[in-house]
Amino acid sequence: MTQSRRMLVLRAVIEDYIRSQEPVGSTSLTRNHHLGVSSATVRNDMAALEDEGYLVQPHTSAGRIPTEKGYRYFVDRLATVVPLSPAQRRGIGNFLAGSVSLEDTLQRAARLLARITGQVAVVASPALSKSTLRHIEIVPVSINRLLAVIITDTGRVAQHTLEVRPLPETQALAAFSRTINARCAGVSLSAASATILDLGKTAEHGTMVSLATALSSALNSMADDERATDLYMAGTSKLAHQHSGADMAPLLDALEEQVVIMRLMNSLSEEVTENGVGVAIGSETHTPELMHASVVTSGYGHTHTRTSDDAAGKLTGKPVAFVGSIGPTHMDYVTTMTAVRAVARYLTGIIGEDDAPAAGDG
Repeated sequence: MTQSRRMLVLRAVIEDYIRSQEPVGSTSLTRNHHLGVSSATVRNDMAALEDEGYLVQPHTSAGRIPTEKGYRYFVDRLATVVPLSPAQRRGIGNFLAGSVSLEDTLQRAARLLARITGQVAVVASPALSKSTLRHIEIVPVSINRLLAVIITDTGRVAQHTLEVRPLPETQALAAFSRTINARCAGVSLSAASATILDLGKTAEHGTMVSLATALSSALNSMADDERATDLYMAGTSKLAHQHSGADMAPLLDALEEQVVIMRLMNSLSEEVTENGVGVAIGSETHTPELMHASVVTSGYGHTHTRTSDDAAGKLTGKPVAFVGSIGPTHMDYVTTMTAVRAVARYLTGIIGEDDAPAAGDG
């Protein structure tokens, strides 16, 4: 009995169990798959796989079902994620293209992913702590007040009203704004804050101390805002109706603990495989409520950082946020991994990263 054939049997068991959610027997495997051996041989292979911990027999006379170890072997051997068809790519593009804002895009992405997988979809908004500054516009709005419009590389737009006394002259304000954008575009919000504070102390911009202090404080508050990352979820009710077993109740409870989900998916999105996705199965989630669930995640976007003296941004390799799917351990891993990766790539393109893969990459 060869190891390679035994693992083909394991793959066949997992594929059939994912499809039927019923214990799989040797007779049905022989009938449904071209394994090239008899039912008796397949039965011996399944017994060996059970001894090795890849399969388990829930009842004495029943067929076998995969274990967590079996699913892990299956997922690790998915050498390539099946690309989407042209029609599927167009469908995703058309659905997300109708968005009117970044928040709308992320909500649509969650609904779309839930629809494709039939599972819970989770999409996080880009964290401001991982964002860099794209542009600042400063406009006078009253005798002692300025409006600062701050735009990040991830598409976030924040407006801050700044109390400044005395109000800078128009030409001096324009010159200060040009210097800020030249020096701070592409740096983190906290680094931009420090640079602006220093600029206010220079002889060239000495009349801007009050503005520099107020603007620096506004950028710092954005960088420190722990509520800056929002989670968009979809598909919870559908999953509850499809899987009414006791195993799903803890999963639904876990979804209420958004901090736990965010921490898990953040970690997974930064440890993706060559497939572009990270997968945690059962106990690998280190979350008791997810013992009978699997989580598939991919990061989207990439942070660019540079010092004030650099001419161009440099990729850090870490994503700015994540998109993921949560479902039972017997989820359709191929479909879920493909869909998560595809949606992540579209979101990367939508938030305007120059290094983003083409939207057609699936």
